[in-house]
Amino acid sequence: MQDRCPNLAPRGHRGFSLLEVLVAFVILSLVATALFRLFSGALNNASAADEYSRAVLVAESVLAEASAVKPLREASQTGAADDGRISWKTTVAAYVPPGMPAEFDRAADALALRLFRITAEVTFAAPSGGERRFDLATTRIGPRELK
Repeated sequence: MQDRCPNLAPRGHRGFSLLEVLVAFVILSLVATALFRLFSGALNNASAADEYSRAVLVAESVLAEASAVKPLREASQTGAADDGRISWKTTVAAYVPPGMPAEFDRAADALALRLFRITAEVTFAAPSGGERRFDLATTRIGPRELK
């Protein structure tokens, strides 16, 4: 009598069982999920670096602009860039280096020139929803205001 359920393939040429295929799909989905999270994190980091680079460019630009004003005077100025996403403030103030002896400071009062510290403070949105802020500063020599 002939067997009613003949084997579809000889014993050595059988395919994968359903359990093996399911386990392979689970492993594949776990690897794919990890890769998607990795790529998502990399995109977020690239976006944050782009925002930071834009803010640095704005800071350098406003710092150079404030430094180029002739003659230098103590002043403050504010503004925004990139459709208000980046706000900035520049401050020009008289500068006395830290640790300078008082007699040097009094002697410097007799000079027609003085040191000014120019600071650019930039604030922009952080990718996490908060705010990021940093300052760039430089010093320049300018005329002393007459009293």
